[in-house]
Amino acid sequence: MKIVATFFAGVLLASAAIAQSAGGYSGATANGATSTSGGKGGFTGPTTVVTVEQAKTLKDDAKVTLHGTIESHIGGENYIFKDASGSIEVEIDDRRWAGQTISATDRVEIFGEIDKDWSSVEIDVKRIRKL
Repeated sequence: MKIVATFFAGVLLASAAIAQSAGGYSGATANGATSTSGGKGGFTGPTTVVTVEQAKTLKDDAKVTLHGTIESHIGGENYIFKDASGSIEVEIDDRRWAGQTISATDRVEIFGEIDKDWSSVEIDVKRIRKL
């Protein structure tokens, strides 16, 4: 019986230790802002907004934030996004709209990843919101 009790006590202590270490980064960023992640959250802090032209020069899989408008729907999940510097094709999965209705006149912020192929560049949108 002592062996069983000792085993369960060890399991409980190990579970408590694992639960305490399950968080993510929590502390200052390079510019002094505070950030907390853990659970279902992620990094919160300043983001650098880039232009379409700047985005086109970045490497594949680079994370980007852009401000502009969705100019047109070109089929499926593909759209043309436009800002003052130019336009780029973006792919927006249906679930990324999150119930929002966005028109061509609405200013939006998109966060996504650069997707470079041999002859094209597009942005795989991870989040979109009206500004």
